[in-house]
Amino acid sequence: MLTILLLIFSNLFMTFAWYGHLKFAKTNNLFYVIMFSWGLAFFEYVLMVPANRIGYIHYKMEGFQLKIIQEIITIIVFMGFAVFILGERVRWNYLVSFGLILLAGYFAFGFGEKSNVQ
Repeated sequence: MLTILLLIFSNLFMTFAWYGHLKFAKTNNLFYVIMFSWGLAFFEYVLMVPANRIGYIHYKMEGFQLKIIQEIITIIVFMGFAVFILGERVRWNYLVSFGLILLAGYFAFGFGEKSNVQ
């Protein structure tokens, strides 16, 4: 689904905009770091806005569903970033937290009901 693909790429830009400076910024100049992050975030919006419009208009997803799927994608992307870029390890409590968010997605997309997503 095009919405999911656009959300994945949007979240790659978002994650680097919000957290990339923790690893890659060679300056302590906060203004420079903010400007660089805003530049990256522009591309997040270029992908996120069409993703939400396509999901809402074409695939008949509800706003709640779009937000929940976006959060699931955000966490998947961030987990990869934290492990492979920041060198952090995934702890059990993070996995439980992520599992609960996945469960939210399960409930949001129809737990026993016919989904409105085409």
